[in-house]
Amino acid sequence: MKLTILGGGGFRVPLVYGALLADHAEGRVTEVVLHDLDDRRLRAVSRVLAEQAEGVPDAPSVSATTDLDEALRGAAFVFSAIRVGGLQGRAEDERIALAAGVLGQETVGAGGIAYGLRTVPVAVDIARRVARLAPDAWVINFTNPAGLVTEAMARHLGDRVIGICDSPVGLGRRIARVLGADPKQAFVDYVGLNHLGWVRALRVAGRDELPRLLGDPALLGSFEEGRLFGADWLRSLGAIPNEYLHYYYFNRETVRAYQRAERTRGAFLRDQQARFYAEAADPGVSALRAWDRTRAEREATYMAENRESAGAGEREEEDLSGGYEKVALALMRAIARDERATLILNVRNRSTLRVLDADAVIEVPCLVDAGGAHPLATDPLPGHATGLVCAVKDVERRVLSAAESGSRATAVQAFALHPLVDSVNIARRLVDEYAAAHPGLGYLK
Repeated sequence: MKLTILGGGGFRVPLVYGALLADHAEGRVTEVVLHDLDDRRLRAVSRVLAEQAEGVPDAPSVSATTDLDEALRGAAFVFSAIRVGGLQGRAEDERIALAAGVLGQETVGAGGIAYGLRTVPVAVDIARRVARLAPDAWVINFTNPAGLVTEAMARHLGDRVIGICDSPVGLGRRIARVLGADPKQAFVDYVGLNHLGWVRALRVAGRDELPRLLGDPALLGSFEEGRLFGADWLRSLGAIPNEYLHYYYFNRETVRAYQRAERTRGAFLRDQQARFYAEAADPGVSALRAWDRTRAEREATYMAENRESAGAGEREEEDLSGGYEKVALALMRAIARDERATLILNVRNRSTLRVLDADAVIEVPCLVDAGGAHPLATDPLPGHATGLVCAVKDVERRVLSAAESGSRATAVQAFALHPLVDSVNIARRLVDEYAAAHPGLGYLK
């Protein structure tokens, strides 16, 4: 079975390949094709994967190409993890937003809108090519902003594109851990949009254990989200928010922390990964060891400004291992082998959340089988969450409309109507400055 990875020169690709190496069952992935626009990055990542495969006799074969059509032909699964504009583009997104006094994070607020505006046209082109060259393939999208990009691709691929994210998985795992439950045996009642969701229950053997967590200040203070949001706020919500909601609930504090930082997250990753790719090009260096060192530093500094502003301290060692590659592998297994699994995924709403239309992509638990991912029924969101979800979904729709029409006015609307921008004048400034910084936004007129 052939897996094509778009963005195959990306830093996190070895996580996916590592998960594939551990799968020895019938019907597994036997061929991996890496596609990227940057041949130098492809060579570096290929070296890492070759070292990972040493001593694994049935390791999936690996090839690399810069030809997208060649990469797609014959694929059973296409894993999309592209970054339009690279990390330099992310650094520019953050710099421009922070200079205007608003958040520049790559998936939230102004930064997420800018990233979406230049990514959606590329993702739509990929979706059309998949439909033409690999019509039976399933597309697993990890490209950010994941929900927005998945919805753009779904307009051409329908339910054969499914978005994944490791954030809800990590949150459910942490909650189960502090409650002494086995994460594999727990059902996480999570609902919302990508990077905008809440855990409302964690059921073990049919019993909701979340009230026990919310009623115990010591337990609440013992894990990432409890320290990040504070026990009082979590108890008042009656739910555990995705960590990205810290940008909404504590926006002013977070923006100040990001403005004070020596470098933005994008600039840090840009410089860090430049060192890694340069080191991995040296034939006398172990590319795998260089990657391991770089990854450890990357994970340890994740959302550092948010934790600093909240006084949350360092990340727990158990939370440094990522997890999106495990979601991707579980999703592929469930579809390819018709092994039923329940996973939190980004899929079309259908009738799950009645405040949104059927085609809106949401992030909820899904039953996955050979027919794809089927969202499970869920209770309505409370009013405060409904308002936020509807507002952000409306912004996503305006991003999609601007990308399709090339309308600068619609792009201004997307920025101005986002809860974390809240100024038409700032929105106009952002569109002007992003268009000047990113050639990929030249289509806005």
